[in-house]
Amino acid sequence: MYTLEELQIKVKQYFSEENFIKTPRGLYEPIDYTLALGGKRIRPIMLLAATDMFGGNIEESRYAAIAIETFHNFTLLHDDLMDKSPVRRGKPTVYRKWDENTAILSGDAMHILAWHYLLKQKHNNLYHILRTFEKTSLEIHEGQQYDMDFENRNDVTIAEYMNMIRLKTAVLLAAALKIGALYTDATTIDINLLYEFGISLGLAFQLRDDLLDVYGDITTFGKQTGTDIKDNKKTYLMLKALEKADLKTKAQLIQLFSTKPENPNVKITEVTEIYDKLEIRTDVENEISKLHENAIDKLNCINRPQQTKKCLQDLAQKLLEREV
Repeated sequence: MYTLEELQIKVKQYFSEENFIKTPRGLYEPIDYTLALGGKRIRPIMLLAATDMFGGNIEESRYAAIAIETFHNFTLLHDDLMDKSPVRRGKPTVYRKWDENTAILSGDAMHILAWHYLLKQKHNNLYHILRTFEKTSLEIHEGQQYDMDFENRNDVTIAEYMNMIRLKTAVLLAAALKIGALYTDATTIDINLLYEFGISLGLAFQLRDDLLDVYGDITTFGKQTGTDIKDNKKTYLMLKALEKADLKTKAQLIQLFSTKPENPNVKITEVTEIYDKLEIRTDVENEISKLHENAIDKLNCINRPQQTKKCLQDLAQKLLEREV
């Protein structure tokens, strides 16, 4: 069985062996730039870990791992453009380094490249692998639309928000695990349990991201902090604050989240002070812990020896504790 560190090395190796620079260079250089930035590469690691856990050969799922990471980065190119984010992984985002049209076109090309890599490896379960990827791709776009819709609503519930991040974030982690398992002879019951493990872990991951956007250190977080507040995003923190606040504080929050000042620093400070007063950080940490426990429960129910699950257990723990 591979350790988490060994799979991290494998993923890095797989990407180093691919050549993303082709002509026209204006299309492919931003793709190479994006994928060379690396990042945590959680999704391809999870995909390979799932293959390994069920006794499969990770070399059979290597192109699927490249596909899932390429697709994920396609969504980031478009997200950064839509959110006007200046920094990703400590570097200028593609639309800032090149331009908006490049971010759109190179992102679209990455989406197509993901399908290209999925189709490179023949397998008896290829149809189910492709259907899983197709379903997940559409769900992520649905989640992005909900996220956009929420910006213009003041009645978003926490349940609606959790469904949105399930679609926008969690399903891709879950799909990576499911696709990895589909390269083996894993049973449908175990694959479904693994998928649910990924959903709970993905929800916890996004809540941690929401928390770090407010309380993270930009030098370690790798992207601009305070952007959710600046962009009036309906995050778990904001919705929980509305739920707990008295009428005066609630009105203040609604007013703050209806403005987009040229200099957002005062707004970010005021909102953060409200979060601190209402102890929102503790509430989010508690919810993350619950989701993590639920994920581990699902993983423990999978009919495999405990030692085969260690890599995913280690990864789940790292995601729970992450500060970046």
